[in-house]
Amino acid sequence: MAISISLVLLLLILAVIFLRNGGLKITHALVCAMLGFFLAGTSMAPTIQNGLTATADVVSSLKP
Repeated sequence: MAISISLVLLLLILAVIFLRNGGLKITHALVCAMLGFFLAGTSMAPTIQNGLTATADVVSSLKP
């Protein structure tokens, strides 16, 4: 578990750096995809899923 959390943090830092530079290349996209893959295997996954579901519910209830 400690290795996967360290890997998630490393990939998160790399993704932030890549996005701040403004040039998202294919290698950067692969790092972001790996971040999502490893993040889904952590204990934070249910919390993230609940947050995304709640946000989608709020957005879908808005009427223009």
